[in-house]
Amino acid sequence: MSAQAAIPKPASTVIPGDFDEIRWKGHWIWTPGERLTLSFTLPGGDKPSAKESHGLFRRTFHLDDVPKRAPARMTADSRYVLFANGEEVFRGPARSQPRRMQYDLFDLAPYLRVGKNVIAVYVKYYGSPKSYWMPAVPNMTLGKTGVMVFECNLGEVGWLVSDASWKAQRGDAWSDEGYGGASNTLSGIPIEVCDARKLPPDWQSADFDDSTWGMAQVVPAVHIGGFARTQPPTDPYGPLFPRTIAKLDGETRSPAVIRVETLRGHADRSVGSPVKRVESSLNLTPIGEPRMVQLPVTLDVPSDGVVRVIFDMGRIVSGFPQFEVAASAGVELNFSYVEEPIKGPSHFLSGHAGTRYITRGAQDRFEVFDPNGFRYAYLLVDGPPGQITLNRFVVREHLYPWQAGASFECSDPDLNAIYAAGIRTVQLNSCDAFTDCPTREQRAWVGDSVVHQMVHLATNADWRLAWHYLTLANSPRPDGILPMSVVGEIEASGSYTIPDWSLHWVHGVYNLYRFTGDTDAVKSFMPTVERILRWYVPYQTAAGVLKDVVEWNLIDWASVSNEDTSAVITAIWARGLREFAEMAAWLEERSSQRWAERLHAKVKAGFEMFWDETRGVYVDHIKDGVPQQAVSQLAGALAICADIAPRERWQRIVAAITDPDRLVVRSWTGGAGEYSMEKMMKQFQGIYEPDWDVERQIVIAQPFMSYVVHDAVVMADMADRLPQLHKRWLQFLTDGYDTIGECWGWGTHVHGWSCAPTRDLIFYVLGIMPAEPGYKIARIAPRLGPLAWARGSAPTPHGLIHVEVDAKAVRLDSPVPVILDLQGQPEQRLPAGRHEALFTS
Repeated sequence: MSAQAAIPKPASTVIPGDFDEIRWKGHWIWTPGERLTLSFTLPGGDKPSAKESHGLFRRTFHLDDVPKRAPARMTADSRYVLFANGEEVFRGPARSQPRRMQYDLFDLAPYLRVGKNVIAVYVKYYGSPKSYWMPAVPNMTLGKTGVMVFECNLGEVGWLVSDASWKAQRGDAWSDEGYGGASNTLSGIPIEVCDARKLPPDWQSADFDDSTWGMAQVVPAVHIGGFARTQPPTDPYGPLFPRTIAKLDGETRSPAVIRVETLRGHADRSVGSPVKRVESSLNLTPIGEPRMVQLPVTLDVPSDGVVRVIFDMGRIVSGFPQFEVAASAGVELNFSYVEEPIKGPSHFLSGHAGTRYITRGAQDRFEVFDPNGFRYAYLLVDGPPGQITLNRFVVREHLYPWQAGASFECSDPDLNAIYAAGIRTVQLNSCDAFTDCPTREQRAWVGDSVVHQMVHLATNADWRLAWHYLTLANSPRPDGILPMSVVGEIEASGSYTIPDWSLHWVHGVYNLYRFTGDTDAVKSFMPTVERILRWYVPYQTAAGVLKDVVEWNLIDWASVSNEDTSAVITAIWARGLREFAEMAAWLEERSSQRWAERLHAKVKAGFEMFWDETRGVYVDHIKDGVPQQAVSQLAGALAICADIAPRERWQRIVAAITDPDRLVVRSWTGGAGEYSMEKMMKQFQGIYEPDWDVERQIVIAQPFMSYVVHDAVVMADMADRLPQLHKRWLQFLTDGYDTIGECWGWGTHVHGWSCAPTRDLIFYVLGIMPAEPGYKIARIAPRLGPLAWARGSAPTPHGLIHVEVDAKAVRLDSPVPVILDLQGQPEQRLPAGRHEALFTS
């Protein structure tokens, strides 16, 4: 989209209370070029595969005076960007299930002026399910194609609303040909193909001549029992909900290095995907030496060749690529966005993000609509021959904002770098939901997100996204378990899931209870928590443990053995039972508490069958009644976290599972720098072949489930070991990357589920945690281990807690009372305020 990027402007806060009617004044509208036939399907009938479509909308109006405040709200199916007088105002809506669609709230007044004004909106409807979007089940009209609804209170002038007075036109500049040849099985980031010759560059401006455009069509909700209403609330979206998270924003990033290559020959133009088109240029012969350049740069495209430009952003970025070129009409610019330099054809687990832009020959400025994550952007310029000038290439990041205040610093610069990398990584995966990675999928995985949530709780004073995660994922299947990822093609399909991911969501609800003490919010999630826990009951044996649990019990990318009777699955379920019982007691739901405690006690008694006294560990599983030798860190760690291991064993277990001489990195899925198709095919067939010394070695948890291992270390009162354990994360901070990767030695470079150390440094090294729900009382339990000093601040609902600790003393400033827990000393209870406590020798 060619438009001026959003510029921060002073604006009032707009709240749902500014719109006090249930029914909107605005109407659902769409472009006049798409005929909405009244086709009938039974409720729940199959929706035919829809195509991607695009709508452009304009509404001009005159103002004699600009109101001091102009509250507005809007939403669309699927995503939109709204401009006022050529300036971007808002993008949305936030990711949500279609029956829980959210609307955005904003003040339009700062963008208005005396005289002629225009509101311009671009809406993109994705059609088929994507990794970040799921379609509504349509009625006879709504849900079959894109729609938008808008309303704004202009004060004395009255209401400006979406209706049939808006000019509208189908956006024929875009096509879906870019998906040809690109696998989207695991890479749902959209490929955008735009022919700018069909898109007027100034269509958002007030002076644009829209006389040839048609009038928007108002779309009614037609269904059995309905009234053909055109104003929300309507089926299939139901009531619309106000946005609960902050507006996304970010810095504009420029490339660190730009390299230009001239190649003899042409790329395969039969390939529709710009990603595959760029990859096809790898086989072309270089002409001369590559050159390093700065922008602007003029490129000479030979008649017998192509020009390839490689932008190295210097780090992983995520947002909207913007570029500006001067070229004749019809020049194809093919972009591919990747984490690492392209070395060959991508496979189905690679990222497949890209853009094709065909120049209009004038005012060729473009911003990609959907956010993309990458470090390297490849641009292939393939004919017609001649000169083009590349004036600009930047990325406007689109991330969840970090509210300032929280901090961490210590005597070890390596840990400082790991702390910062964790924040950067999680922020790159914090958009309108927590995502696994911005570069490959952008899925909202239900289990992954619990680590993102805890990093937010430790480092971001804005906790709204941390709680939005719980609401978004609270979408159980009919049997009570959660989808493995939500608001995407996986949830839309109702396909098999990762059951243990639901148990991480339960832990997220437990975090809500501890950190906010919001009884109403916790209560609202408890029915889903109980249904998840009850889902496992049929798999409980008479001995109390779980056997033959179905579907994909991933647990971790590590080689964890779960066949038959699983210690790991049993223990993570027991953790959920323990947490549910505690929350139920807090809510005074005694029958629920007793039910969970009874099951937990049965698990605890039966779990003894996994104990290996000789090795001081719990084995991963029992097969055909025989304990197997394979051991991972997770069986013991989860047994501690679930409180099903006798407490007198805890330190012995932690000593064993953190012994560096016994630990080995293994995975059923990848290793040696990449995913392994051979291993994955064996896993699909149920073939698991340990390739380590199962009697002596212990499989280390991958970065994700390390959060559980670290929790166990702390519960065993061995938190002083954490700074040394965190050193393993330094392997990610190489070659200019400043983010945390997916797995030990393979996977993506920017995976939010891997950032437990950032959480740990606040929660466990500085030791700042709630002692009572809602931080009514805080617990300060610093554990420096080998560090000489550490200092930092942590957010709470009552303000920041500041802690500074060295070998001699702890200095703290807290807005709430504190339980001070210094190692080897009796606990001290201190009132809110500033305090200093000395360590005793």
